Amino acid sequence: MRRYLLLFVDGVGLAPVSADNPLAAVPMPALAGALDGPLTAERAGTVRPGLALAALDASLGVAGLPQSATGQTALFTGLDAPVRLGRHVAALPGPRLAAMLAEHSLLRRAAAAGRRVTFANPFTAAYFAEVAAGRRRHSATTLAVLAGGVPLRDAADLSAGEACSWDVLRDSFRRWAPEVEPVEAEVAGRHLAALAAGHDLVLWETFMTDLAGHRRWGWSAEEALGRLDGLLAGVLAHRAPELTVLLVSDHGNLEAAGHRSHTSNPVPLLAIGPDAITFADLGRIDELAPRLLARLEVPF
Repeated sequence: MRRYLLLFVDGVGLAPVSADNPLAAVPMPALAGALDGPLTAERAGTVRPGLALAALDASLGVAGLPQSATGQTALFTGLDAPVRLGRHVAALPGPRLAAMLAEHSLLRRAAAAGRRVTFANPFTAAYFAEVAAGRRRHSATTLAVLAGGVPLRDAADLSAGEACSWDVLRDSFRRWAPEVEPVEAEVAGRHLAALAAGHDLVLWETFMTDLAGHRRWGWSAEEALGRLDGLLAGVLAHRAPELTVLLVSDHGNLEAAGHRSHTSNPVPLLAIGPDAITFADLGRIDELAPRLLARLEVPF
């Protein structure tokens, strides 16, 4: 039996150790303990039983800085989305990218093949109301999930410990759902591990890292990386033996603290667990979905 927990962490690239790289400077004991050091370019190519770190090209041969909409579409479909559009597309998917996600989402393919898949992130009633009113559009991640007919979780699921909010501690999420109680990062990670124990594939996303890289909403690199590391600590402490954890990003940003824009750096694919070594040879973001589906024995 193989199970996978896919942690999509927006806006994190691999850069060398430097004073300008928060991933080298901010203490991340859980990640550093697993990797024997920080998540930096020097450790790309690390492979040993139960762990692999690959550096994935996010540009895919298209000029300009990689962006969220095309990068996430490439990650979740296995299609070279920037190449097909001839450019990198920022923010939320337009009609062409949405159509790619609807037809080729890895969650859609896995669910259609009978695999148990779910999205760990919860949504508030206010979010659903804004979507229904046309004031908000879904992200590539959410579109990939909806393509598989996977129900979206809500605040009640979060309160029951059957979801994990994008901000980990729930404090930002609670602005729209004040009935939800806050949790420690390690507890949120334990909830994710429990969810993964009952599914073949669980997806969770956070964009607090990208917000910190852009210096938006008051997020700092220290806060975002500290929460992410605490979450990872909880996941690794409580994961089932058959679970492989995959941490991946869509484009660089946070690893270069000297500016607020994206970077052309490769992004990490950190795999921890019994199937980690099978992801070690990947070199592009559009190679993840086909490999993950192959490991789930689902045709691509």
